[in-house]
Amino acid sequence: MTAQTNTAAHYRGDKSFVVETIEAKAPAAGEAQIRIAYCGICGTDMHVFHGNMDARVGLNRIVGHEMSGTVEAVGDGVTNVVPGQKISVRPLDHCGDCPACHAGHNHICHNLKFLGLDTDGAMQELWNVPAHTLHVLPDTLRMDHAALIEPVAVACHDVRLSELSEGENVVVIGGGPIGILVAMVARDAGGNVLISEVNEARLAIAQTLGFDTVNPAKADLADLVISRTGAKGADVVFEVSGTQLGVDAMTEIAACRARIVMVAIHAQKPQIDLFRFFWRELKLIGARVYEAGDYEKAISVIASGGVDADTIITDVAPLADIEKAFVALDTSPTAMKSLIKVGGNA
Repeated sequence: MTAQTNTAAHYRGDKSFVVETIEAKAPAAGEAQIRIAYCGICGTDMHVFHGNMDARVGLNRIVGHEMSGTVEAVGDGVTNVVPGQKISVRPLDHCGDCPACHAGHNHICHNLKFLGLDTDGAMQELWNVPAHTLHVLPDTLRMDHAALIEPVAVACHDVRLSELSEGENVVVIGGGPIGILVAMVARDAGGNVLISEVNEARLAIAQTLGFDTVNPAKADLADLVISRTGAKGADVVFEVSGTQLGVDAMTEIAACRARIVMVAIHAQKPQIDLFRFFWRELKLIGARVYEAGDYEKAISVIASGGVDADTIITDVAPLADIEKAFVALDTSPTAMKSLIKVGGNA
């Protein structure tokens, strides 16, 4: 029998990728082999591209985890999927034996492996993954849209943890890809959403999507929020900017007993106004990745049109041009979500 081949893009350091044909491995027991259709480039992938994660990923890693695909084959013992089904991978492999796992929080497992960083990922035609990470998709869901499920699941997790109620005033600080998705999911949940962002191109996209926006470099965010809310402040604030200015703003605009969700990963420890937390009895919520229910919610929101996938996806490139796609995303002031079309017939 002729061995099956697999085209894969290996990160080799110094902002470079090598696309090559390798031998495909059959799925092991408990694994499923996925034929990848599309894979999105996320902020973490860009950190890899810049060499900031070489110690973690090495110089021969296949990255990528925001994906869509179909089941190609299954290993022994796999019963939750069958070949031919459309799926998305929730790229978290937990140990099952740490305090977080025992408490039912396996998405923040102490020994968590993130597929596509700690293991090879989806920038390849055939990807073997643990079968427990798979979510079956509706047949009607477009495969390019389905590549947004992972980042939308991040937004669903953030909004769920915020305990947002219909009619509450929401401010999203940071209008990048995740910030825009948080805003769309919050609006879908009934929130009155304002997006704060300094990049005019991102503000234009947010306005196209129907959001009220403010550039805090040109207008006073706190004054605007106070005016919009009748001097109350925002009920829910999502800090997605990863900046000290964003952290300063999140407490300044928060209403009494508001919930502030820390979405961004900050490169340095920010200074936080704890007096404001005391004075207004604020609640700060950490939010990391997603749980299984968040993935199912993301699938539902995308399928129902609660997320405008066509507007969010601004660029699509073939796997052969992956390096050019990373360079283009790195330098583009207007790109929101870039996809790599991995499968030839995707």
